[in-house]
Amino acid sequence: MINTELNHTRTEIEGQPKLWQEVFNQIKAEEEGIKRFLTPLYEKENLQIILTGAGSSAFVGEAAQGLVQKNTGCLTRAIATTDLVTHPELFFPINSSPVLLVSFARSGNSPESIETVKLADKFCKNIYHLIITCNKEGELFTYTRANTKTALAILLPEKANDKSLAMTGSFTSMLLSVLLASSKKNVFTLKKQVDKIIIQANYLLSNYTQLKKLTQLEFERVVFLGSGPMLGIARECHLKLQELTDGKIICKHDSFLGFRHGPRAVTNEKTLVVYLFSSQDHVYRYERDLAISIARDPRNLLTFSVGRKADSDINSYLNIDLELDKNQDFNIIPATIIGQILGYYKSLQLGLNPDNPSVSGAISRVVQGVKIYDYPEKQKK
Repeated sequence: MINTELNHTRTEIEGQPKLWQEVFNQIKAEEEGIKRFLTPLYEKENLQIILTGAGSSAFVGEAAQGLVQKNTGCLTRAIATTDLVTHPELFFPINSSPVLLVSFARSGNSPESIETVKLADKFCKNIYHLIITCNKEGELFTYTRANTKTALAILLPEKANDKSLAMTGSFTSMLLSVLLASSKKNVFTLKKQVDKIIIQANYLLSNYTQLKKLTQLEFERVVFLGSGPMLGIARECHLKLQELTDGKIICKHDSFLGFRHGPRAVTNEKTLVVYLFSSQDHVYRYERDLAISIARDPRNLLTFSVGRKADSDINSYLNIDLELDKNQDFNIIPATIIGQILGYYKSLQLGLNPDNPSVSGAISRVVQGVKIYDYPEKQKK
C-alpha cells in the first residue's frame, strides 16, 4: 500500500476496493426500486439517455456511454453540464421524445449541474432524472425527494464523498453504480466482475513502489491513451495527474488511433506515454501497432503499459499485467487508479499537498465563481 504520512487523498485512493464492494451491496439491495423506475423507461419508444456532469463527473459519463447504450439498447450520449448550460437548444430534443437525464455529482451542488436539471425540465416535455450522487445534503439529492414520480437518486456510501480536492473514490463509485444500475441482468450475476476489479485494484495498489519509482523520473508531459470506454478513463487520468500537480505536469489524452492524426506532435524527450490497453483482442491489435511505432521513435520515449502481458516489441519502462478477462467491461474502473497514484506521488515529489495541491487557489473541491444566467425564452422557442 501507499506508504507515507496520512492524508485524505491517500486514504481515499486505497479505500476504493472496499468501497466498490459497498457500492455493489447497495445497488443489489436497492435493485428492485431501481428496476421499478428504469425498466418502464427503457420500454418507451425513442428513449434518449443523456449522461451528464461537470469535470470528472462528466468523464464518468464519457467512460460509461457506450456500455450504458449496450446495456439498455437506448441511444446514449455523454454531454457535460458545462455544454448543456450554455447551449441546451443544441442537445435536448426539440420533439416530445422521452429523455432520461443521468446526473453524476459528488457534491450535488455544482451550479452547472443544478441548472442543467432545471433546463431539462423546461426543454423536455417527457423528462426523467436518475441522479447518482455522494452527498445527501446536496441540492440534486434534495430535488429527487420532491419529484419522486419522475426522479430517482442513488445516494452512494458516505465514504464515496471524497474530502480531498481530487475526485477518486467518488469517480469510480459513480462509474460502477451506473454500470450496475443500467444492466438489465440481475445485479448478483455481475458479482464476478466486481470481484475481479477488486482483485485488480488491490494488485495495482500493491505495486505502489514501482509506480512511485516511475514518478521520480524526469518528465514534464504525460499522454494517456485508451480506446472506446477506456478513452474516458484516459481523460480522467489526464485530469487527475494535471490537477494533483497544480498544472506543473501538462497532460493530454487521446485514443490510440486518434493519436496518430496530429496529436502525437505533443511528444518530446520529456514525455511519458501511458497505454491503457483494452481487454478486447481485436482492439488491442490497433493499440499494439501504435505502441510498437512509438517504441521505434528515435527519441526513446518513456512508456508505461497497463493491462496486458509485457511485450518486448513495445519495450515499456514499466508494465503491469491485470490479467484481463476477454471483453471485461468493468476493467475500466481499476484502470482509473493509475492516474490517481501517478498524480499523488508526482504531487508529493513536487512538494505539493495532494489534498489541496492548488497553490494559487485556481481550482477548488466545489467549483466557485460560476454565475448562472436565465436562459432567454425567445431562444428556447
